[in-house]
Amino acid sequence: MRIHSAEFLLSASTTRQFPAETLPEIAFAGRSNVGKSTLINSLLNRKKLVKTSSTPGKTQLINFFKINDQFYFVDLPGYGYAKVPESVRRKWQNLVEAYLSERKTLRNVVLIIDCRHNPTLQDRQLLDWLEYYQRPSLIVASKIDKLKRGQIQKNLQKIKHYLSIESPPLGHSSMQHGRREEIWKKLAPWIEASE
Repeated sequence: MRIHSAEFLLSASTTRQFPAETLPEIAFAGRSNVGKSTLINSLLNRKKLVKTSSTPGKTQLINFFKINDQFYFVDLPGYGYAKVPESVRRKWQNLVEAYLSERKTLRNVVLIIDCRHNPTLQDRQLLDWLEYYQRPSLIVASKIDKLKRGQIQKNLQKIKHYLSIESPPLGHSSMQHGRREEIWKKLAPWIEASE
């Protein structure tokens, strides 16, 4: 995928703030600090379009990015971070559930799992939830550059087994451009089919 333009459009704290449903959307979901922002920046070949942070729970709104004036990338708040107040966590959850269940232009949800760890119960629940609402998903294992080469395939197989999916997730490292192309190959048909 050739990226000609990528711009931050808006942050939404309520469904009323979402942009009009005119372009296809690819959403990125995962637990806090799993590497959603890094993955989006990597796919777009930008270093700082999406702000990254080592502090879990930093993304608190749904952020929309307009790509090539043809589709949106949507960065969802991370889940599973204990230090966020319960009231804030509930607000995030309601907003994300409304987005995932009601958004007509949502084409695919990229679920990101940290390759170094087993998926959490919340990862499994989100995948089940997406299946229930018949939302297509693509599972990506982040941070594979933090593992030794021999460990990567073992961990990908573990994630496959735990999530009961047909094939291992795609590995991603912001250091390896070839892996970025693999992810684009999977996402492109969802974007092109909507145009």
